[in-house]
Amino acid sequence: MASCTYLNSSSSSSSSSSIMMLSKPKQPSIVPLNFLNTQHLSSSLSFKSLLITNNEKSVRFRCKQTNRFCSSIVASMDKSRVPLKIMISGAPASGKGTQCELITSKYDLVHVAAGDLLRAEVAAGSDNGKQAKEFMEKGQLVPDEIVVMMVKDRLSQPDSTEKGWLLDGYPRSSSQATELQSFGFKPDLFILLDVPQEILVDRVVGRRLDPVTGRIYHLTYSPPETEEIAARLTQRFDDTEEKVKLRLLTHNQNIESVLSMFEDITIKVDGSLPKEDVFATIDSALSDLIEKKNATLDMAAI
Repeated sequence: MASCTYLNSSSSSSSSSSIMMLSKPKQPSIVPLNFLNTQHLSSSLSFKSLLITNNEKSVRFRCKQTNRFCSSIVASMDKSRVPLKIMISGAPASGKGTQCELITSKYDLVHVAAGDLLRAEVAAGSDNGKQAKEFMEKGQLVPDEIVVMMVKDRLSQPDSTEKGWLLDGYPRSSSQATELQSFGFKPDLFILLDVPQEILVDRVVGRRLDPVTGRIYHLTYSPPETEEIAARLTQRFDDTEEKVKLRLLTHNQNIESVLSMFEDITIKVDGSLPKEDVFATIDSALSDLIEKKNATLDMAAI
């Protein structure tokens, strides 16, 4: 329960949780006021103005019980601590991995990639991991319900709840998206890296792996630094033009069903641009999202 405190003219400061009376009564007095109860507000207060700045908001209103003007200053939430919930998707070689690194670096989100999560769960011997391992040892795909539970458990961890999360390349189908939503996980924003197929094919076919360091090179765009490194580079068996086109076809079919579920919160980003330009677009969208979330929280606190 907040209170309405009347301050005399000698008062030089007030705490952010108090409400300052602009007039100067002879004796300080306190009138109980449920400041966070909107029903009470509507019956007790007559709003005159609202000012929201980057760091705080100030509200000036008339208290009907005393017929005096009051103002309230309430600190806003630190923008860097607004827990964002982001999903990002992109075809093979769309640059999704690079953008995930840039996003998590700036916004300190918990990066959740289903493939990495699956391998970690299996290595840790968790219940979900043990179930998944049985299918993997038989050469079978891990059923959606197992992977969804892994993702759900990870998104439910305290760090994901407090810091926010970036779900990388998942969900891949409408059924997976539906399952996640049934657990209450819906993103604030769905980012799709959009790259023309001919560019994707070129990126994939020219891609090479350094088996020693695990680094990915591209023969044209990011060649190896030395002849020694170049000599040991390998190509993934499915990084051929024929196979990548099949993978792209599957990706496009799956992503369309997912996009239909998040159409109202999806932004398409031109992934054919330099990585700095791609991130600039994403960064702008995330900054705008934080501003909107802060504004919503500010208004809800009034």
